[in-house]
Amino acid sequence: MTEAKHKQMSASGATDEGRAVAAVLTASRVLVGVSARSLGSLDDEVTVAQYRALVVLAARGAHGVGALADALSIHPSTATRLCDRLERKKLIDRHVSSESRREVTVGVSAAGSKLLAAVTERRRSEIQSIMHAMDAGQRERLIEAFETFATAAGERPDDAWKLGWS
Repeated sequence: MTEAKHKQMSASGATDEGRAVAAVLTASRVLVGVSARSLGSLDDEVTVAQYRALVVLAARGAHGVGALADALSIHPSTATRLCDRLERKKLIDRHVSSESRREVTVGVSAAGSKLLAAVTERRRSEIQSIMHAMDAGQRERLIEAFETFATAAGERPDDAWKLGWS
């Protein structure tokens, strides 16, 4: 067995990779709960999928619906329906290209930006409460681990998309 294939075993017999996956799954359950509670407290009903679309548009700028579908890993017709609902809620704006009426882009509206800011603030507050249960060394290790994890996943930090807000 090559060294690359050989996994370091812990005392419990689980691989380091297996323990990491289990830890991330547990942390993701916590974070999904935080996210769900922050969305549930809104006056406007926004689904997780709609919220994710707003985050992608805020982070990456206006997109064509097909490009948004690719970014969300959903079918283009699903993205069209998602955008229809977001537009009805006035959370996105559609812009038709002056050069080609077939070319339509969608971007976060002022109301969408306001919603993202409110949800982020609710999430930030709850996460800060959790952080208070950790000591400074634990928080520093968590920061390093999450930054590495987000970079490996190709995700941008919240502050990267907040810069575009008015």
